[in-house]
Amino acid sequence: MPARIYKPARNAMQSGTAGTDCWVLDFAPAEARSRDPLMGWTSSGDTQSQVRLRFETLEQAKAYAEKHGIAYRVRTAKPRKPNIRPGGYGDNFAHNRRSGWTH
Repeated sequence: MPARIYKPARNAMQSGTAGTDCWVLDFAPAEARSRDPLMGWTSSGDTQSQVRLRFETLEQAKAYAEKHGIAYRVRTAKPRKPNIRPGGYGDNFAHNRRSGWTH
């Protein structure tokens, strides 16, 4: 399978967008994972699936893959709508608050 080039999405447990401004090149697993019968751990002999390369731009990621002969597939994400709404929790502590404290 070819490698994936994509922009990572934010974690569901975060409200910010830190770490989502770069492009990532991931290798697809070359073999299936196997289960250790004694301990129950999963393992694999494929070490490329552990590699995750980060690039500032999509062009840098494509150039790296082409230079090293790596087949790749680019996955583009939908643009995110801004999630900033007026009157949120932070406005309770604003310096220019017009009304008084309610409780």
